[in-house]
Amino acid sequence: MNAYRAKPLRYPWPPLLYFTGILAAIIAGRMAALQPIPSPHPYLLPVIGFSIGLIAVSLDIWAVRTLMERQTPVLDSGCARHLVTCGPFRFSRNPIYLAYTLFTLALGLISGNSWFFVAAIVSVTATRLLAIPSEERHLEARFGFDYESYRRRTRRWI
Repeated sequence: MNAYRAKPLRYPWPPLLYFTGILAAIIAGRMAALQPIPSPHPYLLPVIGFSIGLIAVSLDIWAVRTLMERQTPVLDSGCARHLVTCGPFRFSRNPIYLAYTLFTLALGLISGNSWFFVAAIVSVTATRLLAIPSEERHLEARFGFDYESYRRRTRRWI
């Protein structure tokens, strides 16, 4: 199979990485709670967390909808049919991963469990090292100069 038709990843790793991170944060919070996040008001951090969570879910829905409208697979284990540079992809090359990260952070603020911040950092790092390079090679092989141009003008995260 040539690089033009190759799938970027064999399995959809990023959703699994973030899900595992969230699950690990829940378990770690029950087994070895870290110092709670200080707040001047008891409802301030949960309200901020819900706001960030709403932004994360909205960003994820917007990105998925944009991919579906362009008839491109949502899961990163599928072959890209079109280079999507509109919608949230105008601002970030990875808006879905950004949404996952924001959601993980929001869970930490809502629950007061600091392990979610650790989980977010580990998940971002694992996604950056394990998934994104393969996806970028796939898009470069598939779309060539158009992808290079997009990559130069659009940040990876925000």
